Amino acid sequence: MTGDGSPADLPIVLLDTNALLMPFQMGLDLEGEVLRVMGRCRIVVPQVVVAELLTMGSSLRDGAAALKFAERFEVMETVGLGDDAVVDLAIRTGGTVVTGDRGLIQRLHAAGLRVLRPRQKKQLELK
Repeated sequence: MTGDGSPADLPIVLLDTNALLMPFQMGLDLEGEVLRVMGRCRIVVPQVVVAELLTMGSSLRDGAAALKFAERFEVMETVGLGDDAVVDLAIRTGGTVVTGDRGLIQRLHAAGLRVLRPRQKKQLELK
């Protein structure tokens, strides 16, 4: 950490697949809400999420739109598959995860990690 406000100093916020679908399925301003709650931060998409969106692509409602939306953000390499990879990356980076997936939320809380989850469909809340 350099302490000069460079991107390396900013808190990391990880978007899971569920989060990337929120703008299309719920009308949530995802990026705006992350910035409202977290302030300046690095919004990151785990590589495993990109791979999942590519694999599900046309079979997942709004999958192509979510994949295109994900291109706006930094992609970070992951180890493992699925939720395991997201949890691992959150632990390694100390990141906050954006998700509405209840099972993933429970796993993240059990690991002592913070979660941004949807509240009343148009806002995110930090838990």
